[in-house]
Amino acid sequence: MSDTKTLHRVIRRLAGWSVWSFFTEVRVVGAENVPKDGPIIVTATHHNMILDPAILSSYFPHRRVLNYWSKASLFTNPVLAYILHSSGNIPVDRKSKDRQVLFQGTFDTLARGEAVALFPEGTSYTEPRIMQVKDGAAWAALEYTKWADERGLEGPEVKVIPAAIVYTNKSKYRSDVIMEFGQPISMGEYKEEFLGDESTRRTAVKRLTRAIEGQLVETTINAPDWETLYIARMARDLLWEKERSIDLNDFAAVSQTLVDLFSTKDATVNYKSVRRHLLEYYSLLQSTHLTNSVLASLHLPATLSPTRPTPLPSRLFTLSILIRDTLAVLIRLPIFFLPLLLHLPVYIIGRRAARLSEHEEETQAQNKVVFSLLLLLLIYPATFWILWAVLSYSSTGALVAALTVWAFAYYHTRLVNGRFRPPSVSRVYGLLLTNVALSSCGGYFMGDTDNYVHLKRVVAAWQVLVGVWAPKRWDLPLTALAQYKTPHIPAESPWIERTRSSTLSLPAQATEPPVNFRRTRPAWGRIMRHVLHARGEAVRAIASFFAHLETQGDEKEVVASLHLARRFGRVEEVEAASEGSESPGNENIETKGYRRISEVIAFLKSKGAKIPMLEQEEIEGRWDVALSSEEATPTPSDSGDGDESLVWVPSNVEME
Repeated sequence: MSDTKTLHRVIRRLAGWSVWSFFTEVRVVGAENVPKDGPIIVTATHHNMILDPAILSSYFPHRRVLNYWSKASLFTNPVLAYILHSSGNIPVDRKSKDRQVLFQGTFDTLARGEAVALFPEGTSYTEPRIMQVKDGAAWAALEYTKWADERGLEGPEVKVIPAAIVYTNKSKYRSDVIMEFGQPISMGEYKEEFLGDESTRRTAVKRLTRAIEGQLVETTINAPDWETLYIARMARDLLWEKERSIDLNDFAAVSQTLVDLFSTKDATVNYKSVRRHLLEYYSLLQSTHLTNSVLASLHLPATLSPTRPTPLPSRLFTLSILIRDTLAVLIRLPIFFLPLLLHLPVYIIGRRAARLSEHEEETQAQNKVVFSLLLLLLIYPATFWILWAVLSYSSTGALVAALTVWAFAYYHTRLVNGRFRPPSVSRVYGLLLTNVALSSCGGYFMGDTDNYVHLKRVVAAWQVLVGVWAPKRWDLPLTALAQYKTPHIPAESPWIERTRSSTLSLPAQATEPPVNFRRTRPAWGRIMRHVLHARGEAVRAIASFFAHLETQGDEKEVVASLHLARRFGRVEEVEAASEGSESPGNENIETKGYRRISEVIAFLKSKGAKIPMLEQEEIEGRWDVALSSEEATPTPSDSGDGDESLVWVPSNVEME
């Protein structure tokens, strides 16, 4: 149907601009599952506050208008009611015990063939898995089906469309989003049961809720605990070192496969030590705000190694090249540098705003976007008026000023991604500037045209150099380092009903470790050697882990989420006795999924994983990764790890 809600269109456009400027890409998967018309109820995940409805509305297939629930009491004022209706809100009388009254606004909207969007989890939160899916969406869909039958309404039946919104890093600027729509859920399977008595109605509602939950779990990433999720993330970053090297269509499946792999406690004999090394490296990166992809991309020449005897003139010459390349990155294009200065206050206020909710990750991106948008609404008009004043307040000057402000805003975002292409009139000149800027980067930053990534790399390069050139006595002692080798665990959301937390198709859940309180950010000059050493240990650990997996044989299996087991492995039902009872009558049927190790490894490689290899003879790696701030002292290994000597083969030397 056509979009006639003016205020909704304005809000959707502003939301679309905000999402486009904050995230690099929003990938829509399964758009063919969304009907172009007819009544639908969209049930979406809710893990990033107002950015979830902003993304859902801005990128919804067929540009359909989405109507969201609002308190019925807000609609008593006629002016406010018009604003709410025009912006895509429908009243819900939460005080009424009569569901026909409760959902009347929803019924009217669906009867017109429109779309209603809900967040069945009930709140926005940060947890390692989907914690709860409430029954509201199922009640609304089935009550409408009954209401439409009683009135003899003709036309298509209402369908429920699950929508999973997955973030590669939901609070990080220039990260990516995957919005995947599941298969439409028809009411035919539940209608007859719902039209029975109250007990069968509730059964039908629960069944529909489980169907919605099942599809949301299948299209998101769910881990039994925070540590397993962090370890899977670290393994993913080591296997796919280059940023955005995983196809976003495969991101959730790859991540869930790694979560399942590191949830299998008997996967390898060195399972515990591998988890420990990956978690320590992840924690150090988390503490220093570095990323493995940036560290892996640095190609620092051997002449900069503090352990290699090099004549001072040669070392200074190499250092001068890095200084030159630093300046080249900072001023690659004049049209990039000037908009950067204009938007610098926005970046500063965005970082400050995120700190207001430091322990609520689901709120950080919202604060960044909202505060930055409010500041831009001041900066852009002020810039326009200043330019117009310089141009003597003429009509031509107003047009030039407006176009200049628009160009600064548009090209700044495009240039951050390195995706700017000059207009055809100046294409040759623009390409020349771009090629000169890229060639001036020598061997340090070639192969990537992302300006934001370039900037992160040059900052990281200086951090590495200062850290490894500093005297060893400046390094953090191991006692002080311990706090940075433990990851931050988000606080539990008070709005989650723990007794009804979802466990659908997941391995057994583990007890969460205590929440870490705020700790000071370490000086990177004192911790850099530790970070580089931890990276080397993590790469050795992941290489050793997969080497052990490949020796297990074709019949060895690991646990798998049910949806992945149905696609790639097998599912079996086992009897699990109820706790405290040995009676067969109290036994429950538990469904478990498994995948063969050989299939898992083949799956990861088919998606682009670069698995480091262990060799019998040591192959010289990069000096910055092999660097350690401590003299090598063996640490007690976990049971079964053995005394195997491991060496690291860097990704650009030899991979499977």
